[in-house]
Amino acid sequence: MPASPSTARAINDRLALRLLQQEGPLTAGQLKKLTGLSRPSVADLVERLAEAGLIGVVGESGEQRRGPNARLYGIVADRAHLAALDVRTEGVAVVVADLLGSVLAEASVPIADETDTGPAVEQAVALVERTAKEAGVERLHTVGVGAPGLIDPATGELRDSTGLPEWHRRLAAALQERFQARVVVENETNLAALAEQRDGAARDRDTFVLLWLGHGIGAAVVLDGVLRRGASGGTGEIGFLPVPGTGGMPSATGCEGGFHSLVGAAAIAELARGYGVVASAVEHEPDAAALVREAVVRSRTPAPGAVPASASGSAPVPETEGVVDSPAGSGGGPRRSPRPFGGADPRRSPSASGSRPLTGGASGFLDELADRVALGAASVIAVLDPGCVVLSGEIGRAGGEALAARVRERLARMTPLPTEVRAGALGGGAVLRGALLVARDGAQDELFAPPER
Repeated sequence: MPASPSTARAINDRLALRLLQQEGPLTAGQLKKLTGLSRPSVADLVERLAEAGLIGVVGESGEQRRGPNARLYGIVADRAHLAALDVRTEGVAVVVADLLGSVLAEASVPIADETDTGPAVEQAVALVERTAKEAGVERLHTVGVGAPGLIDPATGELRDSTGLPEWHRRLAAALQERFQARVVVENETNLAALAEQRDGAARDRDTFVLLWLGHGIGAAVVLDGVLRRGASGGTGEIGFLPVPGTGGMPSATGCEGGFHSLVGAAAIAELARGYGVVASAVEHEPDAAALVREAVVRSRTPAPGAVPASASGSAPVPETEGVVDSPAGSGGGPRRSPRPFGGADPRRSPSASGSRPLTGGASGFLDELADRVALGAASVIAVLDPGCVVLSGEIGRAGGEALAARVRERLARMTPLPTEVRAGALGGGAVLRGALLVARDGAQDELFAPPER
């Protein structure tokens, strides 16, 4: 059944608006070419959208021919304003942006663990209020919130969890009440995946898994371009995944003993101490991220006293996977490790070695970290076959290609399913970027919707 004239106009209008969002300002001629519509149809939709206050003339093209066809039309960015929040257990970060997603102001505030629920909520809401005022924004249309924890797929609300502060659950309602705005809440790792797919390392993938390595551990699953949440909203709770080497099993009330015990920030920091890796902490990121970043730098720097190839007359011996230093006094050169991945045994806790550092230094630390990450990633790959794993979060970003390459090499030996491993491009900022994308998409869906007749 053919669409009615009003439905056809609405479809064409939304198509033109999406093109203007994705491509930037366009002339009527460019809209005609991209939409396939006739010249009169394009002229009509431009007039309709301009009268609705959604688009306006923002300049002229460089074409020699002047007149109406040379005008550049763009979305009116201040038609609506947005806010995005990244809610963590230790504080909140916020950005305020226009309808195109251009950031107008940003800020953050720490919230101490001992802060009561009411004052914590007020601190977060007041931060949004101050940031909007700084941006010169009087009214917020939509607010996107990224938070740890499970989102109820039926209600869209953050589910109750004893592991998270109560103020997290109260924040959305407080924002809606204070700003009379539309508030959208989404799991932080899911938002990171949306951001990496739209603007980061997964732009060319419609199926992939994002592995978040930050204070905690999580995963997001995108299949055929759709973010999958699961029956209870728990898709990607990979911290609870049972893996060897943790000395226990996770439970329904805690992920200790699961994958989190191997690759959570605290576990990585402990592992770094075992290898003698130290680094200065960086504000607003896990200490483990600084340790991984330092290890990457040190693993690329020749050790003091190393003989360059030009001086020795022969090529240097490359750092080889599966090779570990010989124990002191054992004689001979490096020996091949009997373990499946190379490097240190992922089941061995650094604390069990006492004060004696594990051998391998920065490279050994990165090797064992890759061993641990590969354990969880291999389980996900065996079930989903995503073809691509993105290592995201502050720690994933700190490890960069050095960590991604190590994980990639291990997975190639662990699974027959071909899988790319990529370093996330957005790091810890992916959550905030994802929250802003969700807010922008929600606002545009409402504003670009055809009027009810």
